[in-house]
Amino acid sequence: MDKLMNEENEWDHRISARVKEGPTDCIRIDEVASALKKMNEAPGLLGLVVEMIWITGDIGTQWILDFFNSIVKEGCIPEDWKSCVVLPIYKWKGDPMECGSCGAIKLLEHVLKVVERIFEHRMRQQIDIGDMQFGFMKAEGSTDDIFTVRQMQEKFRAIERKLYFGFVDLAKAFDKVPREVIRWAKHKLGV
Repeated sequence: MDKLMNEENEWDHRISARVKEGPTDCIRIDEVASALKKMNEAPGLLGLVVEMIWITGDIGTQWILDFFNSIVKEGCIPEDWKSCVVLPIYKWKGDPMECGSCGAIKLLEHVLKVVERIFEHRMRQQIDIGDMQFGFMKAEGSTDDIFTVRQMQEKFRAIERKLYFGFVDLAKAFDKVPREVIRWAKHKLGV
């Protein structure tokens, strides 16, 4: 997990992204409120959870908004956000003592998760996700797609023809994208 989380890959500086000129848009209060409503995750090292923010009412939301906008203007994040706690979670397959049998979750600071949700929402508004994407998308499970694949296999077997499938494990692919490319692309998109 240490290698997976800390390995940096090469970048040939080729990328296709629409460029958004001008300054980055400030974060709005409605974006903060919307992101806070969707939060229900484990806290990070500080132990701050969304309920603590909600109990402060508008004061907490306004403080977060001002804090996020200062980050956007300065272009730098707090040092606390540059580290996290990584917990191995056994996948219930294979030997529990083997690293390959575990997935990992990262415990990030709760306020960082709020700003991540805001940036993710902004990116999803700018990026078209094709109809071929399934799984890990809202209202897009993989059950129907697995059924379709099985139907295709049966039909091709019946007529004795070969059928080839190609799959991309996007979780692994994402881990291999150089972080500098992600930062560059977000900057170019005005995120």
